[in-house]
Amino acid sequence: MSATRRDVLIGAAASLAAGGVARAAQTEWDYASASDLAAALRARRISSVEIVDQTIRRIEAHDGAVNAVVVRDFDRARDAARAADAALARGEEGALLGVPVTVKESFNVAGLPTTWGDPHFRHFTPAEDALAVARLRKAGAVILGKTNVPLWLSDWQSYNSIYGTTNNPWDRRLTPGGSSGGSAAALAAGFGALSLGSDMGGSMRTPAHYCGVLAHRPTLGVAPRRGHAPPGGDATPPETGLAAIGPMARTAADLALALDVIAGPEEAGYRLELPPARRNRLADFRVLVVDAHPLAPTASVVREALASLVQKLARAGAAVSDKAALLPDLAEAARLQARLMSAYWGAGLPRRAYERRFAESDAFSPKDHSLAAERARGAVMSYREWLDADAARMRLRREWRELFKEWDIVMCPAAPTLAFPHDHSTPLEGRRLRIDGKSCPYLDAQLVWATLATTPGLPATVAPIGAANGLPVGAQFIGPYLEDRTPIAFAGALAREFGGFTPPPL
Repeated sequence: MSATRRDVLIGAAASLAAGGVARAAQTEWDYASASDLAAALRARRISSVEIVDQTIRRIEAHDGAVNAVVVRDFDRARDAARAADAALARGEEGALLGVPVTVKESFNVAGLPTTWGDPHFRHFTPAEDALAVARLRKAGAVILGKTNVPLWLSDWQSYNSIYGTTNNPWDRRLTPGGSSGGSAAALAAGFGALSLGSDMGGSMRTPAHYCGVLAHRPTLGVAPRRGHAPPGGDATPPETGLAAIGPMARTAADLALALDVIAGPEEAGYRLELPPARRNRLADFRVLVVDAHPLAPTASVVREALASLVQKLARAGAAVSDKAALLPDLAEAARLQARLMSAYWGAGLPRRAYERRFAESDAFSPKDHSLAAERARGAVMSYREWLDADAARMRLRREWRELFKEWDIVMCPAAPTLAFPHDHSTPLEGRRLRIDGKSCPYLDAQLVWATLATTPGLPATVAPIGAANGLPVGAQFIGPYLEDRTPIAFAGALAREFGGFTPPPL
């Protein structure tokens, strides 16, 4: 046993003997980054068995209150940790060799149930890992288990009748977000160094903001989604042109590390080569700030946090502005996203429910361009109409390309509010969100900021930028198409200059 590890364990024992809880001694590993853990494992400062056992003990001690890691695979994790230690002893290498991680419940993991929160699939157990999970394993990661989701991944909260409700580690009365809320809560609580999530309408970005962690939604198609598909059917997911999978972590360096592990084509024949980050020094970045959306309000505490960061960036020497003539029409982009996303969900409806959607669509005036009207139209759009919408998306991507000739980063909110109290009322269409004392349609408010990156398929990183009312505040950093390393590098530069993840007071 190394001197460093021995000192840690002796310190823990001394604290317990004095009547303490040994938390300070264990924090070195509980919130260590995946990069630091991998380095410590290579240096034999700690073994994979020790860090995996420590993480399991932490989950068993704290997850009763959080309910994040709802499918546990601890026996196989310990076996994998022993195998990792043997591999390290042989001098083998792996980017994540021996590092404990979690994955979202919606990813196939061989031998574990994949339900998407639907009781009909409680016993569906795939025989093969999702491709991204297989790549994590190939890099040496130890899979601890799977994290909670909402039913069919269709909410910005994480609850279902199989696994119950996941709570925000900052305040159990509040949601951690969704649909990757279990992953965000697990990271905030110190239940593993990395997690794997998915995102169509902000499903990684919103929980990262609510829980004070980081998430990266890659450029559309950069990380293959095979094995992240509705349960019970083929492992190849339907192509929506909107959905992405990606890493969630507590540091920007870990986002970059995990992205390198999971990204790349499914089959041989071509190779992915993402360009390097445009900048690395904070002072060199050109940042466009967008803090208001034309179709939904944003809470003053969120906008104030962005304004504070703008002042810090300016003092650090970055070029920052809130004016850009080339910024695409945000309202039209949100309407386009509403149609496309609704078309995807509408296609999966039972026949009678789908037929009722035609009457709902016809009830809206042709002059009504509210997001509710666009969702109703999208649910029943024809293939001809879908092609028109897809062409509009490609035009939007070209508009963003022109914008990024002048700017490196577009900085905006990740969501319109801080984490809010659990609200499981139905239907979702009837829910309201309170924003600065005013009532706003839940679906409209939660989608508009996610739209900016989702519709054109751009990379977006969310990272913590401060706190308000005792809760974390994150911001979204959108980068140019295929330049995923640029928003990740910006998040890393922010953390170096101003600080990053802060653990919640569990």
